[in-house]
Amino acid sequence: MNPRFSWPDERLIRAAQDGDLTSLTTVVMESQPHVRKFARALCASPQDAEDAAQEALIILYRKIGTLRATGALASWMFRIVRNECLRQVRLFASRSDGASAEPDASPEPSAEEAALHRLEVERLAAAVAALPRDQRQVLIMRDVQGLPGRAVAHALGLSNAAMKSRLHRARAALRHSLETTDQSVDRPVEGESSP
Repeated sequence: MNPRFSWPDERLIRAAQDGDLTSLTTVVMESQPHVRKFARALCASPQDAEDAAQEALIILYRKIGTLRATGALASWMFRIVRNECLRQVRLFASRSDGASAEPDASPEPSAEEAALHRLEVERLAAAVAALPRDQRQVLIMRDVQGLPGRAVAHALGLSNAAMKSRLHRARAALRHSLETTDQSVDRPVEGESSP
């Protein structure tokens, strides 16, 4: 199989947008290797990558008519895959929060608490997404998905020591990123006194 694939040409994309089913099927099939490559680069695990790629291809099939410029297919698909990977991280984070909450805990959070929590999850997901791919993968597999260190090292083809080193760098980079955003939020406005 040829490792170099090309995106569908503009004529084919236009025909697909006009409703030609054969062209649409061809556009989806020719886009598939690129979409999978994006997903493998952006998502934390092979399963997440597969899910994101499938979702992106379904969106392509259903909504190709909304693509404004036929030459923008690659960037459109990249954004869809990126958003799907971020959605998976957010979903996992919110599920983890829900699972760790005690059943006897306080009643439903207020609208303000819920909004603040949602903003914090968004901030964390954005900080994780901004990590380099190798760091993002090991951090999500180990800290978010809770996989054992040996399983993470094996899945990524790393020695245990290399996996630990990469995880340490990822945690440090994430901590730095979150501290930087905390400081910019906490910095008092000029003329405002601190308590």
